[in-house]
Amino acid sequence: MLDPKDWTAFRALSHAALDDALDYLEGIRERPAWQEVPADVRARLASAMPQEGAPLESIYREFVRDILPYHSGNIHPRFFGWVQGSGTPTGVIAEMLAATMNSNVGGRNHGAVYVERAVIAWFLHLFGFPEGASGVMTVGTSASNVIAVLVARTRALGIGVRESGLAGEARLVGYASSATHGCVRRAFEVAGLGSAALRVLPTDSQHRLDPSAVASAISRDRAEGMQPFMIVGNAGTVDVGAIDPLAALADLAEREGLWFHVDGAFGATAILAPSIAPRLAGIERADSIAFDFHKWLQAPYDAGCLLVRDGEIHRATFASTPSYLTRMPRGLASGQPWFTDYTLDLSRGFRALKVWFTIKEHGANGLGAAIEQNVRQAKLLGEMIDADERFELLAPVQLNIVCFRYRKPGLDEAALDALNDDLVIALQESGIAVTSSTTVGHRRAIRVCIVNHRTQDEDLGILLDALRSLASAAH
Repeated sequence: MLDPKDWTAFRALSHAALDDALDYLEGIRERPAWQEVPADVRARLASAMPQEGAPLESIYREFVRDILPYHSGNIHPRFFGWVQGSGTPTGVIAEMLAATMNSNVGGRNHGAVYVERAVIAWFLHLFGFPEGASGVMTVGTSASNVIAVLVARTRALGIGVRESGLAGEARLVGYASSATHGCVRRAFEVAGLGSAALRVLPTDSQHRLDPSAVASAISRDRAEGMQPFMIVGNAGTVDVGAIDPLAALADLAEREGLWFHVDGAFGATAILAPSIAPRLAGIERADSIAFDFHKWLQAPYDAGCLLVRDGEIHRATFASTPSYLTRMPRGLASGQPWFTDYTLDLSRGFRALKVWFTIKEHGANGLGAAIEQNVRQAKLLGEMIDADERFELLAPVQLNIVCFRYRKPGLDEAALDALNDDLVIALQESGIAVTSSTTVGHRRAIRVCIVNHRTQDEDLGILLDALRSLASAAH
């Protein structure tokens, strides 16, 4: 009933749409890095739900006119705003093929399940996890962190917490640095522990979590009748890209009997880069690792992952078998274990296919080389900033993130903060490049995050030239 009435015409339009999409990506460097959605376009997109259908060709023209030009920017080589991968043309094909299959990867016995298992197995091996470890793909690291906190909670309180909840239980507390992503705090809230149960500790001069500060906090909490249960380490902090001392945190967690979780949203996959991998020493000892494929591994959004050392406690946190999910020894309802037993959702898209395609096409070495390039470019940008007295680095360049500001004589700190925030907005509106803003040491910073395989060294010069020009034009 909803299939095309004219498959030949549909095929022609589909081929044209694919050609247009690939042309768009091939020419992305010549397009604005970002542009505001005009008021008339916003008005058209806010129109009421249509009651009658329209010709597909006219709908496609509407997409080309009102949606495609106003992408979020991360496919552009001078998108430096946030930690967002740029995708690949092959990812476009993989998404189309996944949509063709339209698989629900919550479980059962079909090809998509085996592809996700293969991808998970690759990364369990990459991070040195043992036999019996588990993993599941998610919408992103925010969701993965929620799952990790829930699994750690089960380990601390026992499987009975699923039925009885937290009433009357000991007060669980966990530990993370002030540089940890806010989604970890949300994970504590979602888990019913409350944000106050997350002890947010100061960082050292390199923006890393200090294991001795964690040890002191654990001792204080135990003395006050609390139950420490979890340490969260960072493999690439969101503001400056710092890597916590993972091995020392793993030692502490083992000594104190705590769950050690690593939020490696983008930095964990730098294990593929030979120059970075040694700095991640200790990550292989984590009880769980959360990371994204849609960041430094360039899979299209969305594609996150959680790996868990103890697959049994992971499964015990979520598994249930109502009658409508009866597992069978053969047929479509076989194929245990099901991924729904390791996560919050039963309805799950075929996210693994785009990851599978990406890794198959480029290999671990190719993806690692792209990461190496971005790290080198961040170092180069830091050197360019140091060489120009109009700019000032606000944090050491540790990975792929550069935080700096424009300095203008005669302006006090508040005025400099305002100027740099204005420069970020003006740069975005110019369409030349996209950066973001953050605060480093109480000072507002221009934040450049290089995650884009399309970025060339010349783009760094274009970025700084644009900032100089915009700053000169500012009053």
